[in-house]
Amino acid sequence: MNMEYRRLEINAISAKGLKKVNLISTMCPYAVISISGDPRASKEQRTAVDRSGNASPTWNSPLKFTVEESAAQSNRLGVKFRIRCERTFGDKDIGEVHVPLIGPTEDGELLQSVTYQVRRPSGKLKGELNFSYKWGQIMASAPAMEVNMPPEPVTVYPAQVGPSPISPAPSPISPAPPTGYSYPPPQPGYSYPPPQPGYAYPPPPPGYGYPPVQQPQKNNWMAKLLCVELVKLGLGDVLADGF
Repeated sequence: MNMEYRRLEINAISAKGLKKVNLISTMCPYAVISISGDPRASKEQRTAVDRSGNASPTWNSPLKFTVEESAAQSNRLGVKFRIRCERTFGDKDIGEVHVPLIGPTEDGELLQSVTYQVRRPSGKLKGELNFSYKWGQIMASAPAMEVNMPPEPVTVYPAQVGPSPISPAPSPISPAPPTGYSYPPPQPGYSYPPPQPGYAYPPPPPGYGYPPVQQPQKNNWMAKLLCVELVKLGLGDVLADGF
C-alpha cells in the first residue's frame, strides 16, 4: 500500500505583548515551528528575526511542511511555536504555543487564521501569537525535506579547454666534457706587466720606525789622559834612541 502525504503551510504572522527578557537592549524575537503527532513529518523550521519589533514582532513567514495523509485525517497532528529572543551570549526562550490542527475538509485549501496566548517558561500567560495555516494537495510520495538554511557556497573551478597539457620529458643529462681539453695557456701580451721603475713604495719616513740605538758615551778625560801618557812614552823612546 502506497503512503500518501499532504502539504501543510503554516504562516507565523506576528505576536504582541510578549514578556521582555532583555532589561536594557531591544528584543530580537523569532519563532521555531515544529509538527507533533507524525514522526515522519519534516523537521522544525524557524522564521526570520525581527530586530525592531521588540515585544510585538512581525514575521509573516510562510513555512511548508509535509505530513502523512492518514495522520492529518485522524486529527492527531499539532503545531508547536517556540518563541525565542536572539542574543549575543545565547538565545533565551520567551514562551510557547501548542495548537491542535483540524484535518483537511472538502475545502482543505481554505486559509485559516487563529490567535493563541503565549505561555511563558514559568507557566504564566503573557502575550498573543497570530498565525494561519492551510492544507495543500495530496502527494503520492514525500518530497525532499525543506529546511530554511542558507545555501552552502559552491566552489566553481574554470573548465579546461582542449586536452590537458602534457609535461615535457626531462632533458637528457649533458655528457661530461672529453678529456684532453684543458684550458688554453694565456696569450702572450695579456699577462700583467712588471712594475715600472720609480713606482716602488717609498721607504717609511724616519719618524715611523724604531729610533736608533744610542751608544753610551765614554768619559773624555780618561781618553785624553791615556793619549798624553802614550805620547810621553813614545817621545821618550825616540829621544833615547837618538842619543
